[in-house]
Amino acid sequence: MSDDYLLAIDNGTQSVRALLFDLQGNLVDKAQVMIDSYQSPQPGWVENDPEEFWRALCRACQQLWANTQVPKAAIRGMVITTQRATMINLDKHGQPLRPAIIWLDQRRADAKPNLPWWWNAAFRAIGMSDTIKFFGHEAEACWIAEHQPEIWARTDKYLLLSGYLNYRFTGRFVDSVGSQVGYIPFDYKKGCWAPAFDWKWQALPVKRDMLPELVPGGTPIGSVSAAAAHDTGIPEGLPLIAGAADKACEVLGAGCLTPEIACLSYGTAATINTTTAKYLEATRFIPPYQAAIPGHYNTEIQITRGFWMVNWFKEQFGLHEQMQAKEQGVSAESLFDELVKTVPPGSLGLMLQPFWNPGIKVPGPEAKGAIIGFGDVHTRAHVYRAILEGLTYALREAKERIEKRGGQRIERVRISGGGSQSDVAMQIAANVFNLPSERPHLYETSGLGAAILAAVGLGLHPDFATAIREMTRIGRVFEPEPQHASTYEALYRKVYCRMYQRLQPLYHDIREITGYPPEEK
Repeated sequence: MSDDYLLAIDNGTQSVRALLFDLQGNLVDKAQVMIDSYQSPQPGWVENDPEEFWRALCRACQQLWANTQVPKAAIRGMVITTQRATMINLDKHGQPLRPAIIWLDQRRADAKPNLPWWWNAAFRAIGMSDTIKFFGHEAEACWIAEHQPEIWARTDKYLLLSGYLNYRFTGRFVDSVGSQVGYIPFDYKKGCWAPAFDWKWQALPVKRDMLPELVPGGTPIGSVSAAAAHDTGIPEGLPLIAGAADKACEVLGAGCLTPEIACLSYGTAATINTTTAKYLEATRFIPPYQAAIPGHYNTEIQITRGFWMVNWFKEQFGLHEQMQAKEQGVSAESLFDELVKTVPPGSLGLMLQPFWNPGIKVPGPEAKGAIIGFGDVHTRAHVYRAILEGLTYALREAKERIEKRGGQRIERVRISGGGSQSDVAMQIAANVFNLPSERPHLYETSGLGAAILAAVGLGLHPDFATAIREMTRIGRVFEPEPQHASTYEALYRKVYCRMYQRLQPLYHDIREITGYPPEEK
């Protein structure tokens, strides 16, 4: 047994995991608690009591201690990674004022940002006026200030979930630069709060003293308090190291630290990322996020609903497989993989465009999802395969956008997230991208990335290069199959790449007739 271990807390969207890693990147023990406390007071709203996040975290830790053989004395430090863009209002006593607004929430503020004329003129000149309006309407702070002004007036601290959990453990309002993803006044290029003259301060009701201190990932930010130790069973005084957002940690844990390796995340949101030391906007005027490693950026492009669409299909059309799985004592996922195998690559021409949520620029705010090419031969198995293929087409299109903007060819794709556990999904990726599709050696890549930050921050590995070399590796590689890759190439170039342009006028008409999605005011 190793002498040194690291505790990583991964508070994702669907669950909280307490993970123990050794310094070779092995997952030694794990406890997982599902998050089933989300509330939807109105259609499209998604909220959760911040205390429920804390209680789920505590249960995960207590389960871990009940089952692990690792002595607590061997744990050198802990680190937290969380879902992104989930916002929490605290009063002057550090108590939550309202439920956290989750990143999936679709409520929108009514008023447009009240910017000085020179900012409006500048944004009109570069074609960004609609994007700035989108920012103001989507910002949770704007909605709260508009609809719950008494709560906003009492808000002393406005934190991401990561900052809130750091506070619960240490009593300090400190957060990682790599966790700052959301509608907040953050300078993504410089990795700090935006300067006083920045338009975001005028578009948002947020004040500087409402925000936490920012430190680079891997920085020691405090130690576990007596109260937190009592709740979680984590040793009092254990160092807490600044982590990063779950996607940033996932990229790090997958070992994707150079621009020629793309990290695909097959999670609730599907993303493609590369890591670069230079500031690179994969979509013009949309900033890259700060990477987990200080001084680097992730050129992320996101398919918002991503592998949520897979769960949607399973819930709506997969009852047979779910019941069969219970009867046979096997996982439902394995039966869905078998379902996909009954359909040839290309789904006999059934093509899906996965824009179930509108975007900011590409796709635009009018975007819709679409499935075309139906015939009487198509079954739900074809639809399921078309979902997997459509998501992968969208990620390939994003890959080509990153390559064009960055001037760097992507040579391999490395895939993490829940969907990466499907061999079928991995092979589809290899064939659609016509590149080797690599699966990391373990599934918990976001937790592993956080543990890498802790290992370097505690000096257990001398630098990130060493930590990555020692703690990450490839588990299995899926090679492209030439015949199927050729089919996908033709469908991608001749059909998928033309779908949005051809359907966009119809999306505008649907929006005008139905009022969904709402026009920016």
